[in-house]
Amino acid sequence: MRSDANTAGPMTDPVPGPRSESTGRDVSRETLPPMDDTPIGRAAQLAVEALGRAGEGLPRPEQTRVMVVANQKGGVGKTTTTVNLAASLALHGGRVLVVDLDPQGNASTALGIDHHSEVPSIYDVLVEGKPLSDVVQPVPDVEGLFCAPATIDLAGAEIELVSLVARESRLQRAIEAYEQPLDYILIDCPPSLGLLTVNALVAGAEVLIPIQCEYYALEGLGQLLRNVDLVRGHLNPKLHVSTILLTMYDGRTRLAAQVAEEVRSHFGNEVLRTSIPRSVRISEAPSYGQTVLTYDPGSSGALSYLEAAREMALRGLGGGHEYQGQDSHMPHQNDEYGQHSMSEGIK
Repeated sequence: MRSDANTAGPMTDPVPGPRSESTGRDVSRETLPPMDDTPIGRAAQLAVEALGRAGEGLPRPEQTRVMVVANQKGGVGKTTTTVNLAASLALHGGRVLVVDLDPQGNASTALGIDHHSEVPSIYDVLVEGKPLSDVVQPVPDVEGLFCAPATIDLAGAEIELVSLVARESRLQRAIEAYEQPLDYILIDCPPSLGLLTVNALVAGAEVLIPIQCEYYALEGLGQLLRNVDLVRGHLNPKLHVSTILLTMYDGRTRLAAQVAEEVRSHFGNEVLRTSIPRSVRISEAPSYGQTVLTYDPGSSGALSYLEAAREMALRGLGGGHEYQGQDSHMPHQNDEYGQHSMSEGIK
């Protein structure tokens, strides 16, 4: 027989469901689903709702969208953004390939893909000319998500590519020869502007730049934008910055709000309305070989990436991209960054 002092809720009640004889706080719980009574229950319910929304699916793009995720500044959430957006797009019903171009192989780790030195990898594609289909692996936890892993061999690829024919377009040729149908290809670049990043920029049509909501958020971005201009002018006329994603947003600080406002005023409509919060769950997930979408589907980080992926996917519909180029929304007034083109404007 249960003591009247025990008010722990339905989790300790031998009879599930509402109780009419309860007193005090239990009375207010009669109208709530039993699983709502605990943090675990609420998280589970959020997860079900989140995955339910993801399962609704989105219209697929008319052709494969090849997106380069780049920012030469380290620690901005570039790899985290790549793998979680890719998982979100796959959960929305898309077929998505992540190309890991970072020799550290963090994207491969986060997706649970083995990438020790003997594993066929993107290095073999770029340097040895192996077909991309020979190195692509399915991601265990997410249907429709695939990964071309990076190994430590990729660290020497910058030097080895220098002497090869068509060194800037080897990834582009590999992607064009890949015969499996894909809706999205997300390329995770190293935090440098060498030949690996140039290969990504030549292969892609869109550049996605994660920007953290921290001090010096835009520092060093000017060189990346100048390189985008150079590649567009000489190697890939389709290339443009289509998406800016604010990451590590901490709503408790005035600084985060100021950085977000600054980035939105500077880049205009390229900035997604959805921002990614600073989250322990997002940071923990890679150590378990998972994205936050499978590690904790009900977390604020998972919900934010799902929403960002939906927004990004809807922007690309209609036979063309909503935004034609990175200069189209650049403000032409004096500010602390300058007043000319976007690539010139950021120090």
